Amino acid sequence: MEQHPCNISTPIREDAALSSESIPVPGQCNASPAPALPSSGLYQLDILLRKGSNLAIRDRGGTSDPYVKLKLGGKEVYRSKTIHKNLNPVWEERVCLIVEHLLEPLYIKVFDYDFGLHDDFMGSAYLYLESLEQNRALDVSLELSDPQHPQQDLGSLELTVTLSPKDKPDSEATQQQSVRLSEQHRKSQLWSGIVSISLIEGRDLMSMDHNGLSDPYVKFRLGHQKYKSKTMPKTLNPQWREQFDLNLYEEEGYTLEIAVWDKDTGRRDDFIGRCQVDLSTLSKERTHKLELPLEEEKGMVVLLVTLTASTAVSISDLTPNVLDDPTERQQLSKRYSLLRSFTNLKDVGVVQVKVLRAEGLLAADVTGKSDPFCVVELCNDRLQTHTVYKNLSPEWNKVFTFNVKDIHSVLEVTVYDEDRDRSADFLGKIAIPLLSVSSGEQRAYALKNRELTGPSKGHIFLEIDVIYNAVKASLKTVVPAERKYIEDEQKVSKQLLQQNFSRVKRCIMFLINVGTYINSCFEWESPQRSILAFLFFVLVVLNFEIYMVPLSLLLLLAWNYFLLASGRKNRDGDVEAVEDFLQEEEEELDDKMQALDFSDEDSVAMEEVLTAWHIDWIQMMEIVMDSEKRGFMDKLYAIQDVCVSVQNALDEVASYGERIKNTFNWTVPFLSWLAITSLCLATLVIYFIPLRYVVLAWGVSKFTRKLRDPYMIDNNELLDFLSRVPSDVQVIQYRELKLEPGQSPSKRKRINPS
Repeated sequence: MEQHPCNISTPIREDAALSSESIPVPGQCNASPAPALPSSGLYQLDILLRKGSNLAIRDRGGTSDPYVKLKLGGKEVYRSKTIHKNLNPVWEERVCLIVEHLLEPLYIKVFDYDFGLHDDFMGSAYLYLESLEQNRALDVSLELSDPQHPQQDLGSLELTVTLSPKDKPDSEATQQQSVRLSEQHRKSQLWSGIVSISLIEGRDLMSMDHNGLSDPYVKFRLGHQKYKSKTMPKTLNPQWREQFDLNLYEEEGYTLEIAVWDKDTGRRDDFIGRCQVDLSTLSKERTHKLELPLEEEKGMVVLLVTLTASTAVSISDLTPNVLDDPTERQQLSKRYSLLRSFTNLKDVGVVQVKVLRAEGLLAADVTGKSDPFCVVELCNDRLQTHTVYKNLSPEWNKVFTFNVKDIHSVLEVTVYDEDRDRSADFLGKIAIPLLSVSSGEQRAYALKNRELTGPSKGHIFLEIDVIYNAVKASLKTVVPAERKYIEDEQKVSKQLLQQNFSRVKRCIMFLINVGTYINSCFEWESPQRSILAFLFFVLVVLNFEIYMVPLSLLLLLAWNYFLLASGRKNRDGDVEAVEDFLQEEEEELDDKMQALDFSDEDSVAMEEVLTAWHIDWIQMMEIVMDSEKRGFMDKLYAIQDVCVSVQNALDEVASYGERIKNTFNWTVPFLSWLAITSLCLATLVIYFIPLRYVVLAWGVSKFTRKLRDPYMIDNNELLDFLSRVPSDVQVIQYRELKLEPGQSPSKRKRINPS
């Protein structure tokens, strides 16, 4: 190794003052300059970050927790590990960078890691690449300085650098090299897993404002990664309902730091409390619900945390899974057999999902490729595959296992494109009810759009296995369903409002038509029909018993089953009407957009105008919210809330009407058979037991349920049953799209290993 002749990286350039950040003026260097290198081309820069000496004190204990960032061209290309409580840290870390322009210096910054989620600056220095000798390892000592206080002594860093020119490749190779460069910057530190966090709510937080409330938000930190939640105004029990992902680096530890703050306009935000989670104690491939108390009893934060691995699994590793092993599968079959129907009622079943691969995905990057990963959700359980970079036909070969709490749950599989600088891009999604799964069969599913109403590009190959106990599943049907914590925020939509209004209108028109039909019998519009109706009326009145009410519903179910079995009735008729309505709305929107006939230049200009308008609108909103006109904005938000409430109310009314119809139409056979069983039992009970005793037993049960179980959630069994029946819109969302010709894969049954 040769020692660089100066204690700085290079003599200062005359144009350094033009840099966006001020540069400390070093001492004069009298050594002969290094041979000049071409300013452009491809170079490989090998750096050995050795140690730091006499670094600045930033902690109360007289020490610091330093780490180093390297920036090239304004972008961070490397971050070292953190050395705790040390002013003379030793890193001995190596990094290799591909450099295209030597005129751009390497910017080196040192920070002190702080639990308070704001790292303290410890100094910076520049390494000027154009003055380095090529193909020679040089020991460099960089004096750290603060541009705001250039006189402070902040210590130094010691590096060993080697600059080597690379042969100039052709255009295709240059593109590949730039891809490798971005990959190198992206993967300068490979993560060992993904931490998926859902921030649900806070409970009994400390009051920080004079009105006895707070405006809380939460900051998360895992290593060098940070996340800040939205602010919930004027509450001590905030409902955030936010979901985000962090990468897990083994060298940075497994401690997730959580701090709750109170937003205070005009002053510094107030600190409410903090807590920590040791992620190493959590099992992987499983969603954990954590209720974390803040220090000094300042409240509680509720999270859902899931750890998933980021590495691929070979196809040979898929065989030894639980449901593929005959012995394990036999044990699970015994566990969920009818003989054990009343043991551990919450354990309904198990589902195993093999996410094999995808083909023909949408290209989300400018390179014509995507960085796809897959998210599998079952109610509040959320597991994620690794990312396959630069690929439109990725192979994940991941196996996920979920505990089934409700057999009526829907398995959602979503494909995203990873984007480090912003949120992931949506590529496609499917929704599969567990009751519709063909166990042990590998199938290709065509991806849908975000609303699950139309197709998206590509398809995904899955193999799903479901084992459950039918009795436990039936008992769970008449209790409240598990609430999904993270859902899309409801917004006012003209199309959705019109759709819900049409659905309600269809239900009302059905009742009107029934009333009109009955009235026509009284008007003798058809003598034959009126005579039959009169005879039926007389027979019912003379022979009516209360048990005939459930019996008549039972006969209606049996009649519809006969019509469906004989092919005289199509249960999807009304569903297709809703689907046609959705398609008409989309076509109408497309026609309006085509009528505008924008050119490409006009589209770009319009996009710029809308972007500028959006920024101005946000600024205006902030000004108005902070001014005396806040009452106007409150009224505007109130109007929006009313519209959302009306929209949701119409959806709820229409959904219950459609669910009653779909129960009798055998849309979900499991639920229809369950309804038949319940109606048979009700008919027998009412037939053999006087009605007054049945009502008495029901009333005693209702009055004493809180005495028997104080924590029991009050519910209506009939509404809970109907909540499991899909509405017409949900039937459309769950319906499997047909693959394009030539894309239908051969279905493969599972072969148990011998």
